[in-house]
Amino acid sequence: MTTQTWIITGASRGFGRALAEAALAAGDRVVAAVRRPESVADLAAEHPDTCLIAQYDARDAGAAGELVRATLVRFGQLDVLVNNAGRAVVGAVEEVGDAQLRELMDLHLFGPAALVRAALPAMRARGTGTIVQMSSQGGRTSFPGVSAYSASKFALEGWSEALAGEVAPFGIRVMIVEPSRFRTDFNAGDVLEFTEASETYRELLTAVRSDMAAADGRQEGDPVRAAEIIVSLAHGDEVPLRLPLGREAVERISGAYRRGLEEVERWAETARGADFADAPASVRPI
Repeated sequence: MTTQTWIITGASRGFGRALAEAALAAGDRVVAAVRRPESVADLAAEHPDTCLIAQYDARDAGAAGELVRATLVRFGQLDVLVNNAGRAVVGAVEEVGDAQLRELMDLHLFGPAALVRAALPAMRARGTGTIVQMSSQGGRTSFPGVSAYSASKFALEGWSEALAGEVAPFGIRVMIVEPSRFRTDFNAGDVLEFTEASETYRELLTAVRSDMAAADGRQEGDPVRAAEIIVSLAHGDEVPLRLPLGREAVERISGAYRRGLEEVERWAETARGADFADAPASVRPI
């Protein structure tokens, strides 16, 4: 396989760590972008020639350019960018404040968008590149208690779908990964944030809160296997625009598509009635 250079945000644990290890095992070069460099010091020690540790806060859009520059100085190219850093807030819409919602948007949308913009010139100059956006099954379907998390992932997916069409002519690919539950630290007590339960929504969200809190260490997904799949696809000739990852993600996202189509069809005649009766059908370039 051709040696590739990766930037992976949130590489200290979970999917990010598994991806870094899988890419290095495949003979690739990795820039592990983390807030605490000491958390991945062992990777640099084990792979001194192919692993660069970069201190980086994925919420800091202003730091994106320097991260890409450091990658190009060290390795001369950038082939795969993985926007992986993320976390969740669990709580009803009325329980999640503006600061919490904005932080998730910074982490899951504005930070990744800045890093993609910084990476594109180098990829475009070489006529190749793969952008991996780590979303979630919660980026395609939502439920009570995860509004803030899903809002940020829905936003990332919409942004990335447009991006995919814009950069395809330059040989750059976009893959949106939508995992189900994987045995990472996503549900750990020091990562998953719960709002203070209000009397209004306490009973409604009791099951959701309990389910999210109890999932840590019991998730069915194997992050090592997931990372191997993503690395293999990045080295392959074709990537899907969206990759539901894990059995639950395939089933839940498929169900969401079916329900959505059924609802569109149910209300189609009502919806069509909003048009001018004599207006011709629209013609669009895409």
